[in-house]
Amino acid sequence: MMTQTVLTKLDFPGLKLFKEGKVRSVYDLGDQLLLVASDRVSAFDCILSEGIPQKGRVLTQVSKFWFDFVESTFDHHLISTDVADFPEETKPYHEYLEGRSMLVKKTDLIEVECVVRGYIVGSGWKDYQATGSICGVSLPSGLRLADPLPEPIFTPARKAAFGDHDENISEAEMVELIGEPLTKTLKEKS
Repeated sequence: MMTQTVLTKLDFPGLKLFKEGKVRSVYDLGDQLLLVASDRVSAFDCILSEGIPQKGRVLTQVSKFWFDFVESTFDHHLISTDVADFPEETKPYHEYLEGRSMLVKKTDLIEVECVVRGYIVGSGWKDYQATGSICGVSLPSGLRLADPLPEPIFTPARKAAFGDHDENISEAEMVELIGEPLTKTLKEKS
């Protein structure tokens, strides 16, 4: 049974909350994690008061599509999106978890987000206005908000704690955080 409620607050008292993001919450299930997508809306790292009905389900199904799509090429951490495969302690919450949650292998967290930009918008626009570049990538002068970039660029960001803004960083700063081999791998796969 799928609930039609807009789910902006995730409250599962029988599950151990590991980490809460702007849209998703992560629960610790021992050697596995449960990622649950809410219907919260985050714009420029601010959570809006109104949610979007079924947003969490759409996000989860889009993620599932891409995990399925790359499965034959890349290993990944997804175990299942089917609540019937989830551990027993999740059973009281299946009505809320259905379609909006992923059971995954516990892995090491990489606190860097890989962003490929094709247009000059958002925090990239702010960087460009201040420096003429985005994340250390120099760009032609005279670009306007929402202009297409001459070619897509790789612009990493350091993931922020809940309530804080993600911080754009240069590729060199990414190397300092996670090392050159992993940076190279993530950039190539982005």
